[in-house]
Amino acid sequence: MATSANVLGSLSGISADIAYPKLGYAWCTGTVAQVVDLADSAAQDALCALLRDLRRNAGLRQVDLAKALGQPQSFISKYESGERRLDVLEVRVICHALETSFAQFAELLEQQLDGA
Repeated sequence: MATSANVLGSLSGISADIAYPKLGYAWCTGTVAQVVDLADSAAQDALCALLRDLRRNAGLRQVDLAKALGQPQSFISKYESGERRLDVLEVRVICHALETSFAQFAELLEQQLDGA
């Protein structure tokens, strides 16, 4: 039976058996494929908490932010709980909806990650 890792390997010309962890990421360097499991990382937890705190500080409920983003409320719930990951462009749009600059968001996140 072909796993998603085998399919990835065959499509990219890399022969590697990769077990994908929940919410993990895979990348390839030359002929070596590696997987990083970030599902339980403290950094991911900090990101989710910061986005939730910014929303609450803006006086918005999940449903309010979702409406502003044109998304269902479950979208907000899933990224705030860590069930769904966001890419950097999605975070930028969320920051805009929260009337926070992306630069300010990044600075706040850095402070939390550095333990300040």
